Amino acid sequence: MATPYTQVFPLPRHQHFPKPNPNSITVTNDRYLANHPLVLLINKCHSIKQLKQIHARMLRVELFFDPFSASKLIEASALSHFCSLDYAQKVFDQIPQPNLFSWNTLIRAYSSRQDPIQSLLIFVNMLCEGRDFPSKFTYPFVIKASTKLKAFRFGKALHGMVVKGGFGLDLFVLNSLIHFYADCGCLGTAYLVFENMQTRDVVSWNTMILGFAEKGYSNEGLKLFHRMVDENVKPNDVTMMALLSACGNKLDLKFGRWVHAFIERNGIRESLNLDNALLDMYMKCGSVKDAERLFDKMGEKDIVSWTTMLVGYARVGNFDAARSVLNTMPSQDIAAWNALISAYEQSGKPKEALAVFNELQLIKKAKPDEVTLVCTLSACAQLGAIDLGGWLHVYIKKQVIKLNCHLTTALIDMYSKCGDVEKALEVFHSVNVRDVFVWSAMIAGLAMHGRGKDAISLFLKMHENKVKPNSVTLTNVLCASSHSGLVEEGRAIFNQMETVYGIVPGVKHYACLVDILGRAGELEEAVELIKNMPVTPSPSVWGALLGACRLHGNLELAERACNQLVELEPENHGAYVLLSNIYAKSGKWDEVSMLRKLMSECGLKKEPGCSSIEVNGIVHEFLVGDNTHPLSQKIYAKLDEIAARLKSVGYVSNKSQVLQLIEEEDMQEQALNLHSEKLAMAFGLISAAPSQPIRIVKNLRVCGDCHAVAKLLSKLYDREILLRDRYRFHHFKEGNCSCKDYW
Repeated sequence: MATPYTQVFPLPRHQHFPKPNPNSITVTNDRYLANHPLVLLINKCHSIKQLKQIHARMLRVELFFDPFSASKLIEASALSHFCSLDYAQKVFDQIPQPNLFSWNTLIRAYSSRQDPIQSLLIFVNMLCEGRDFPSKFTYPFVIKASTKLKAFRFGKALHGMVVKGGFGLDLFVLNSLIHFYADCGCLGTAYLVFENMQTRDVVSWNTMILGFAEKGYSNEGLKLFHRMVDENVKPNDVTMMALLSACGNKLDLKFGRWVHAFIERNGIRESLNLDNALLDMYMKCGSVKDAERLFDKMGEKDIVSWTTMLVGYARVGNFDAARSVLNTMPSQDIAAWNALISAYEQSGKPKEALAVFNELQLIKKAKPDEVTLVCTLSACAQLGAIDLGGWLHVYIKKQVIKLNCHLTTALIDMYSKCGDVEKALEVFHSVNVRDVFVWSAMIAGLAMHGRGKDAISLFLKMHENKVKPNSVTLTNVLCASSHSGLVEEGRAIFNQMETVYGIVPGVKHYACLVDILGRAGELEEAVELIKNMPVTPSPSVWGALLGACRLHGNLELAERACNQLVELEPENHGAYVLLSNIYAKSGKWDEVSMLRKLMSECGLKKEPGCSSIEVNGIVHEFLVGDNTHPLSQKIYAKLDEIAARLKSVGYVSNKSQVLQLIEEEDMQEQALNLHSEKLAMAFGLISAAPSQPIRIVKNLRVCGDCHAVAKLLSKLYDREILLRDRYRFHHFKEGNCSCKDYW
């Protein structure tokens, strides 16, 4: 058994080579000692241990101070299959005068790391030392590091150095620059570099085509491919993958099939990556049959192939097939589980997403990663499952998982949507790095909880911190103004969008301002704003106006807004429901009946109200008039008790909330009592601990009668009730609501 000092292979002991003088200057291309036995042994190393032995011998014979010999040692420690960059860096730091090859080797090695900032720092150090100038082998890897870091200004400076240094015609360097500009979103500059190239190879064309495809300019990518063929440049499998990416983004199945035929017709080298690209294109374009045929014919499949099929089935809603793929996969890595969890979550099936996550935890076939946690937290947010969301937060801490911006945003969103905005703020303030999405999520959280002034204050602080807001940020701030009745503040922010924040108001921003004005009763100004919009008013704009008409009882304007809304979205049942509520509020039951009949003739049905409540980590769902719950008998007994207590304090139900025409008073009242949020509240009162708030999530806007009842119940039973409807949160406590009846 070898000891730590045992030589792995014999090293030369007595060689009669002249010893280099460490104080003498050795030129960069001096290879006088290139055939020294120690230097030749470097290429035969199979482990870092062997390399360290050679390093020790080189130090003893003073060979290490020869720049060429030392550079070979650095190359092996930085780029071999057993490489250790930390060791390579230490070796480099000991060299008195590293040559350009050594600098380039380290720059190249660090450029391939996930966080390649060290590559740029070494490049800058090389410039500062001033002994060596960058070569054509230096720039591609520094540019590669700049691309990964999206260091646009640094990359532009590199471009200038390339031109001044006389490398403006080097093909490898120019291809790197095209990739850099395309990846940074500057397709115009990338194309300019491409057009000005005197010589282009297939890599140049592929990089530009892929750049167009990845940034959503699929048509330009396809045009460039046709030009490539016209100029007799032979495409390869990488070209085809770029083209297929463009087809998938464009959902152009016809051209995708043509590309497939082109591959077969021109004998382009088949590869697993190319087959996977074809699979992905077919699934994105919705052609499951084409994908299945190709998948069955594939001689080789990897985890990407299986996962592509899984995601494709889930995308078209065939979750049984997706699940079957997961069960059949030879190797179930975390990416496959993530694909199914994400598919359920993004398809509005959060319960199923959480079920898959729970299964993953039980079988322990793969360890959850950042993507798993983000998707599962999003599912918790949809369901209002704060117990599981809180458990995930603890899991992140126990596993010492670093809170990057994606995870931070997911946690803030989860806590906000589950009703604990203070916990969301705690997460927000606990991190040092906050991108625009983190700020936007926290502003949205404050907005949905009716804390408009806090949301605007945070937005201004974001501006002070020089974080540039995006379109979503402004939408969130305007929503905060709307929910809190901050008309002047909302109007001012809207007017400053383009001049101060550099964002042209879109249709969503106009809808928010219409909502702000409409809620405040400024209906004439809201109508004038719609008239003067530079873009066509969307359903959300007319929906905001219709909602304002419901609030203020403006029947004439409501009918006009409803007509416009139905014209744009004929199947929008919500428009009919809102107008019906306005008619009912005005006592126009004939009109209510007419709308009901019209909806029936058009085949439209009111979306059933569904409320969920989490108790002891289990989510319970209730539909209108639901009697399927195991505790239904106790729930309805509690409802009777609630009704009696409400009557004892003089409460009279708001019958304008009944959509259908029910002439009997007691039947109208019974219909209101069966609303899903009332069933959830009754269940919460009998199941949740008295010290725990009752947390309810409803898929629709909470009706006025349920809102009034929740206020009274919070006082009569001395319970805190948190109810999240489609638009915002309502905190009921001691007979009051956080919305101050402004919702």
